[in-house]
Amino acid sequence: MTTLVRLHDCAECAPESVAAVRSALRAADIEIAGTQCLEPAGIDILLFDTADGGVIDVVQSMSRGGHSRILALQLRGDHEDHEGYWRLLHAGAADVVAWSDDAMSVSSIAERLRRWQEIDAILESGVVRNNLAGSSPAWRRVLCEIVEAARFTDLAMLITGESGTGKELVARLIHTLDPRPDKGELVVLDCTTIVPELSGSELFGHERGAFTGATASRDGAFALANGGTLFLDEAGELPPALQAQLLRVIQERIYKRVGGNQWLRTNFRLICATNRNLQAEIGSGNFRGDLFYRIASWSCELPPLRERIDDILPLARHFLAGPDGFGPQLTAAVREYLLRRQWPGNVRELRQLVLRLQARHVGAGPITLGDLPREEWLTTQPQAQDWRNGDFERAIQQAVCMGVGLKELSQHATETAVRMVVRDEGGNLQRAARRLGVTDRALQMRRAQQPSRRRIDGRNLHDA
Repeated sequence: MTTLVRLHDCAECAPESVAAVRSALRAADIEIAGTQCLEPAGIDILLFDTADGGVIDVVQSMSRGGHSRILALQLRGDHEDHEGYWRLLHAGAADVVAWSDDAMSVSSIAERLRRWQEIDAILESGVVRNNLAGSSPAWRRVLCEIVEAARFTDLAMLITGESGTGKELVARLIHTLDPRPDKGELVVLDCTTIVPELSGSELFGHERGAFTGATASRDGAFALANGGTLFLDEAGELPPALQAQLLRVIQERIYKRVGGNQWLRTNFRLICATNRNLQAEIGSGNFRGDLFYRIASWSCELPPLRERIDDILPLARHFLAGPDGFGPQLTAAVREYLLRRQWPGNVRELRQLVLRLQARHVGAGPITLGDLPREEWLTTQPQAQDWRNGDFERAIQQAVCMGVGLKELSQHATETAVRMVVRDEGGNLQRAARRLGVTDRALQMRRAQQPSRRRIDGRNLHDA
């Protein structure tokens, strides 16, 4: 698979240095595309000499709200400017590297770019989009981590997050993306349903006659997951005695059945999920620290729906879609209701409400407020809210403190609104224009205005 990147350089970069980077990348089978390609996602390489405020601003703009990966390559200047590197990362850069034209360094950069492109391709694939819809920056960031860990490691993974955020779906995705060619099944064990008296049998299995009622030998979860994946859902509910018994199995992959004397071997990938804060549980003595570090070689926290506001409408359309990928539209009033409503049950609660809307809806028209169950608009009617809330003010305050002027603030707010609404309307420009209060032509012209260069402290940023 050819790796495509967009290459940009700051005006202070020496032309011969830019040419050397371009030549070295091409020699490493990296194809340099035009800046209009790979929209909206893609990989950008930004060449710079000094991580000053102008470069920080450009990285923020190029990251497109987290949809583009940016590799910042420092050509000259202070390669020990670690503080500047951190500022670039916080501004949206995926990595910052001091450029060296030796073969090993170029090869390392090329491999990094290929890894990113493969991850991005998986994110856009049906296996992800059809099961874990959403493209908000918070969701995309966590999905990138999950995909990388699932595809390129065999580490034990801990998935945390509130109830209803999709932990089991993520576990199934990890198992699906696991590259083992001969992997076995995904075995799911809900730790909240384990009866303490039978917990050993559930996990380890038992021999015939091991206890009253054990009329035949039985395989436990460790045996069933051999060669595959073991998913311990709500692992924070494991009783302390059982936690101690898990240590040897997880570390050495050997166990004994209840009532047995023979050590048996198993090999599985371990995924655990919990809505508890296990670090706090360790502090209170409810969870073993040594077990935590065995199950959390790689951990990720799924964001609640209140941190994924951009995903609410795409998720609703996803749940409404039929086998052909299409479903009934939502009126503006219903869309507003969904965006304002509180979702303590997160994505699970949203799905349940959307499916009820779909069941109540009849005809070929859009879903209207009348399709809402009566208890919804009686008990959870959203209160009028000022869209200029504290989060909005804090974002503007941060931008002003960083030296962003009114013109740039206005331009970025407009571009963000256009991008979000067009995405929410599935690319339908007519509906997007109506929601934005502009004509179709005005929206088309605004989207067509793609600047071919940016400014850095009064200096041009060129498309290299």
